[in-house]
Amino acid sequence: MPRLSEVIAELDALWPPERAEGWDAVGTVCGDPGADVDRVLFAVDPVQQIADEARDLGAQLIVTHHPLYLRGTTTVAATTFKGRVVHGLIRNGIALHVAHTNADTADPGVSDALAGSLDLRVTGPLVPDPTDAAGRRGLGRVCELDHPETLRDFAARAAARLPATAQGIRLAGDPDALVRRVAVSGGSGDSLFDAVRAAGVDAFLTADLRHHPASEAVQHSPLGLVDAAHWATEWPWCEQAAAQLDAISDRHGWDLRVHVSKQVTDPWTTHHSSGAPN
Repeated sequence: MPRLSEVIAELDALWPPERAEGWDAVGTVCGDPGADVDRVLFAVDPVQQIADEARDLGAQLIVTHHPLYLRGTTTVAATTFKGRVVHGLIRNGIALHVAHTNADTADPGVSDALAGSLDLRVTGPLVPDPTDAAGRRGLGRVCELDHPETLRDFAARAAARLPATAQGIRLAGDPDALVRRVAVSGGSGDSLFDAVRAAGVDAFLTADLRHHPASEAVQHSPLGLVDAAHWATEWPWCEQAAAQLDAISDRHGWDLRVHVSKQVTDPWTTHHSSGAPN
C-alpha cells in the first residue's frame, strides 16, 4: 500500500504543478504525506457531497479538477462551507489534491478526454504550449470527424455522449451546415475565439459561452457554436485520469482501488423554456 506522498508524486508527474497558470491554485490542499492510501476518488468539484461520497467509500484521497480555494483564504473555519469540507476531510483522514490548468494543458489533458468522449480524432492542441517541443501539450484540441455531419447532428452527438445536465446543449449557427473539423475545450472557452478562427474549424464545442462573445463570433464567421455545461465538458477527464492512476498502480503493484464519482455537481438543477426552439 503506497503512502500519500508516493501517490502525489505520481500525480504531479502526470500534471506538473509548475505548468498551472499563475492565478491557479493546484496541488495538495490537505492530507498527511505519510498516510497510507488504498482507495482514491476522482471528481470535478470539491464540494460536500463529494467529500461525503469519499467518506462512505472509505477513500483516503480525493482528486478534483476544480480547486477548493482558488482565490486563497485566511481561514478554514467550519462556519464556511469550504471550511466544513476541510474539517470533514481531515476528521475522516481524507486528503484532497487538485489538478486544474496543469491538467487542462497536459498530454493527455482535459480536452483530450472531451474529444475522446465524442469519438473525435485529435490532430493537435488549439493553443500549443511553446515549451513542448513535441507540439502535443496546450489548451484545447483541434479534431476531425471520421465522416462529415451536420451541426445539428454534431450537437446531438454531444448531448448523447456527455453527462446529462439541466442545461443540456445549446447550439448557435446554421444547424444544417456540414461539420468536418472542430475545436474543443473543456470548461470555459470563450476567450479562445481568436485561436478557434485561426484553426479554420467548422464548429467549436466548449462551455460557459457568454452572450457578447458568442454573438460576435457568429456575426464574424459561419462558425458553429456548441455550448455544454461546464461540469459536463470536464467530467470525462475524471475517467481518463482514473485510468492513468490505475495504470500507475498496476506498474508499482499498489493495488489501488480507483473510483470516479457519478454525482452531478453542476450547480444548475432544472431548466425551463417558454417555447424556444430545441
